[in-house]
Formats: sequence, structure tokens, C-alpha cells
Amino acid sequence: MKKVVVFLEKLIEDSEFIYPYLRLKEEGFDVISAAPENKVYTGKAGQSFKADKVFSDVKNETFDVVIVPGGYAPDLWRRDSEIVDFVKRHHVNGKIIASICHGPWLLISAGIVKGRNVTGFFAIKDDLINAGANYEGKDWVEDGNLLSSTNPQTMLPMMKRLVEKMKE
Repeated sequence: MKKVVVFLEKLIEDSEFIYPYLRLKEEGFDVISAAPENKVYTGKAGQSFKADKVFSDVKNETFDVVIVPGGYAPDLWRRDSEIVDFVKRHHVNGKIIASICHGPWLLISAGIVKGRNVTGFFAIKDDLINAGANYEGKDWVEDGNLLSSTNPQTMLPMMKRLVEKMKE
């Protein structure tokens, strides 16, 4: 069974966390959420979430897919060297990394966007370009093991493709 981790942190874009988490569970994949601490987190829209696991308990595990939701949370994750290294390790090992909206901020810090086709919320376009990414500006983009989308609405076709990739 394919294993998926969905990152959680305060000020996450609520729908960008809950939709991938539930959608992939619905498909029958082994999905967990992981956050820096064992506490309740409040998203940008005010929803409350509690992670299934503390990140330190899963940092040495290997997942088939890493989901990086947006909101302001990616700015916090990229300050944590263990989370950055986790994303980089999964990328190097060919695992799928899916990011939404501001999620590519974490991918930039992990050093995995240079020369890659990536999209994200328009406000981080310059960040992606300055990190060497080929900023597509499309609703969603697939480049090998990287999937990215610009916002909650565009994550829907990206998630459809992610499910297809996971079933291949």
C-alpha cells in the first residue's frame, strides 16, 4: 500500500490540507498527517486540525508521496532543517512531491526546483524563478516526480493526476 504524508502547521490553507488528506484516504492509500508538535493547529480559515503523528516520529520513514499544502505554513517548515532534509531526501529517492499554492517555498529551501517546471501562487513567482525553476504560471504542472498547483481550485486536477500516478 502506498504511503503518503501530508504536512500540517499553523496558518495552513485549510482546504489544501484537508482535501488531499481525505481524498487519498478515500482511494485507500495509507495517509498520515505530520506536524512539528503534538497539538491542535488552526488553519488560515479557522479550522482546527490535530496531526496523526509528530514529525520527529516519522522523519526517518520513507513515504511514496509527500504533500506540501500552502498558506503561510511553508514559510515555517522551510525554517526547520529536518523538514527541509526530509523533502530533499524523498525527492532524491524519486518519491512524488506535490505542492500547492505557497508550498513550493519549502521545495525552494530543499534545493529541488532548479531547472524544473514548477508553478505556485503568483506571489511566489519571483522566488521560484530566483531559485532556478522554470515558472510555468499554469494552473498545475507535472515535471517527473514534482507536481505543483497554484491554489485550492487548481489542486483538483493536480490531485486527479496524483491519484493516477500513484496507481501506475
